[in-house]
Amino acid sequence: MTTDAIMKMKDGMLRELTGNILPFWMKKMEDRTHGGFLGRISGKGEMDTDAPKGAILNARILWTFSAAYRILGKPEYLETATRAKREIIDRFYDKKFGGVWWSLTPEGQPADRKKQIYALGFAIYGLSEYCMATGDAEALQYAVRLFRDIEQHSFDPVGNGYFEAFAEDWSPLKDMRLSEKDANECKTMNTHLHILEPYTNLYRVWKTPELEERLRNLISLFTDRILDRNTGHLRLFFNEKWESSHYIISYGHDIEASWLLYEAADVLGDKSLLEDIATVVASVADAAAEGFLPDAGMIYESDSSTGAVDADRHWWVQAETVVGYFNLWQITGSEEALDKAHRCWEFIKRHIIDKAGGEWFWSLRSDGSANTDDDKAGFWKCPYHNGRMCMEIIERTEKILAE
Repeated sequence: MTTDAIMKMKDGMLRELTGNILPFWMKKMEDRTHGGFLGRISGKGEMDTDAPKGAILNARILWTFSAAYRILGKPEYLETATRAKREIIDRFYDKKFGGVWWSLTPEGQPADRKKQIYALGFAIYGLSEYCMATGDAEALQYAVRLFRDIEQHSFDPVGNGYFEAFAEDWSPLKDMRLSEKDANECKTMNTHLHILEPYTNLYRVWKTPELEERLRNLISLFTDRILDRNTGHLRLFFNEKWESSHYIISYGHDIEASWLLYEAADVLGDKSLLEDIATVVASVADAAAEGFLPDAGMIYESDSSTGAVDADRHWWVQAETVVGYFNLWQITGSEEALDKAHRCWEFIKRHIIDKAGGEWFWSLRSDGSANTDDDKAGFWKCPYHNGRMCMEIIERTEKILAE
């Protein structure tokens, strides 16, 4: 690809971000009755005013609009980010026991009071980004509180790593699953990835020896425990001793983790560590490419024990594929990696962006039809993956051109 082609991709993503993704969330998701944001819009565009409000959705809105304000400086983005910040601090944060509740009622009262560590991680991610964008001390204060909650209640001092979930008062839960599709194990790749991610962002605004040590430990957990060095894929579910008997390969998580691991090593400023992680990044990204279809995006997952394949192309997997291979190109100079990023972006434009209803479809089904049965916005369908893809490419391209 030429410099002009990369610029064209960057300009297209700027238009997508400012003309489609961000306006959808500002105009359609505001809850004008109870404040904050609605809990759900269906895949067919129907507003669900009775849906509960999820912590992950609100934390991801907070991160997205904070980052958009930091990069683009538009006051309407700050207004939306501030509304999300108030939801996290005033409504989701548990002032008695700490942490954030899993969900609220449509009126904004606690609904499901469990403490899912994954959700705490995203609250840190959003609050630290708001602090980075604005210098806001309150956001940093709450981000640090949540960091300490995770370290106090979730960290396993015997086996290392982080336990998945707890009851409101931090007592044990029998069902620790993040979602119905997950295995009920006490440690997972997904939660560790989304602790690594916010700790990386928090380190940008709170450089303490304590956080640095935790971040280094998380990187080691990925390279020593979570990564299957025989295949290059990440294993997903573990017991307390890091034993795994599950065989699902998640191509989207592989490629997402490849660039988030590199980002974590990069913020630490350790050149030796960064060189080591670059090798891991290439291995994981190459393994993820098993699920890449040159002109049809990245498939969802497969089961290596049965050979079963879920070939749907989920919105978030495509977004992470673009960033992951763009990152691999920056590290290695591989034109093949850059070509993958470009091809996936072209696929997104053709099949994933909802040009009539706004935002992105949940997925393109394996039969080639757009999925309008799953949410357009909701507990899991948020502006974070696709918004972040746009902002990553915008910032990375501008940095390349400035060098």
